[in-house]
Amino acid sequence: MSATLARHTVTAALTLSSALVLAACANPSDGGTTEVAATKGSTTKINLSPAQNRVTTGEVAAIAAEVPERIRKRGTLEIVVSSGSAAPLSFHATDNRTVIGVEPDIAHLVADVLGLEPHLTTVSWENVFVGLDSGKYDAGFSNITDTEERKEKYDFATYREDNLGFEAKKGSGLKVRGPADVAGRTVAVSSGTNQEKLLIEWSKENEKAGRKPVDIKYYQNDSDTYLALRSGRIDLYLGPNPTAAYHAATTGRTEVVGTYSGAGASLQGLIAATTKKDSGLVEPLADALNEVIRNGTYAKVLERWGLSEEAVSKSEINPPGLPKSNK
Repeated sequence: MSATLARHTVTAALTLSSALVLAACANPSDGGTTEVAATKGSTTKINLSPAQNRVTTGEVAAIAAEVPERIRKRGTLEIVVSSGSAAPLSFHATDNRTVIGVEPDIAHLVADVLGLEPHLTTVSWENVFVGLDSGKYDAGFSNITDTEERKEKYDFATYREDNLGFEAKKGSGLKVRGPADVAGRTVAVSSGTNQEKLLIEWSKENEKAGRKPVDIKYYQNDSDTYLALRSGRIDLYLGPNPTAAYHAATTGRTEVVGTYSGAGASLQGLIAATTKKDSGLVEPLADALNEVIRNGTYAKVLERWGLSEEAVSKSEINPPGLPKSNK
């Protein structure tokens, strides 16, 4: 759905249902697979091997012609994704080298439409933006949320809903519906993310209401975060809902105890292909995304990774995003 049509109240933005539910763990006998819920009542088997057999589509000459000349002459689309392991968004296959996930798959589809060879580079989260700033990379496909602050430096072509998930140790009894539920709680979050921004805002809101602030913790990697969660050093971990649901289902040690729109209480968050502002690439990116939405390959990719419920009906250029105040 579009950002304009997807505004929600706080009650609607908060839901305890996960968009992703796994039914089985990896099976070494068939190259590494797992089953996920594609839509309510149906499952799909995910291929975790390096032989991905990705969904492909054809070049559309009219859209390819929109690509800036310097990129067309080069013949490659320089794509950047975060190197963090975040299944089913972007992570490594069973060979521990090949980058797979819904983000690389969508990036490949866009490159197909533009008639370009996709060249994927993985970097740390902060270096996604450093590389876009310098022009080293043309576009970021890395679960990047459309925010008003980021729009000062980047252009966005949206392609998926953005929902955040609060993950707790299984059986914790915790439920997160709003700021009051995390008052005085120890919560881990990744630095520089919109999840961190939301958590800081909630902590301030708690203090203004006379409640305890959130004790925010930062860890170097997911393994350290989950060790802290299992040991009780933290109460909650706030991250992208698809990764939280995937981790909870595959390990059986944690559970998603609340979800929230990545754009705050009044707006459905959106994930977007991200390019340097005024680079001339955002229009062809959006047109390519709308082409794969129209021809059905986009839906096949989301179904393949169990993320059909995060589909959008069209790609929008720079729609309203997470407000600077997060209100």
